[in-house]
Amino acid sequence: MYLFIAFLMVPLIEIGLFIQVGGAIGLWPTLTIVVLTAILGTALVRAQGRLALGQVRNSFQTLGNPTEPLAHGAMILFSGALLLTPGFFTDAVGFALLMPPVRMAVYRYISKRITVAQFQMGPDPMQGRHSRTGQRTHPAGQGDIIDGDYQEVTPKDPQNSNRKPSGWVEGPK
Repeated sequence: MYLFIAFLMVPLIEIGLFIQVGGAIGLWPTLTIVVLTAILGTALVRAQGRLALGQVRNSFQTLGNPTEPLAHGAMILFSGALLLTPGFFTDAVGFALLMPPVRMAVYRYISKRITVAQFQMGPDPMQGRHSRTGQRTHPAGQGDIIDGDYQEVTPKDPQNSNRKPSGWVEGPK
């Protein structure tokens, strides 16, 4: 229901603002403002997006919780869509979402309303335990033995055995 109201109200608000601003400053200045905000918004979204991507990479490298950087990245993406949508109201909301304090407030509000059932980082907690099938799983890299057979294959055509390898790989020297 909230989505229906948003899809109904946002265009009405935008039309009203276009009429008011266009009546106050004229058609061409109004259209110029809309185009300039889209260009400026694109540049700001790129800069903020790079920062958010760096924070996500850092959280993955340090095995930190990536929830907050990912949420900021999603809000930056959403603000980019709003800034590319022509209108004053969508531009105002888009520029607001580009400000880190606003994103933090939105993140705190949303995180209070969402309950995470399970969050896991690092190795599988089931390592070394019995799986559902009853077989024991072994942690990787701790003495795993892989049994295998091999068979040496000789070329069928002895004349081609002296051929040089392709330029893609280095052959024997």
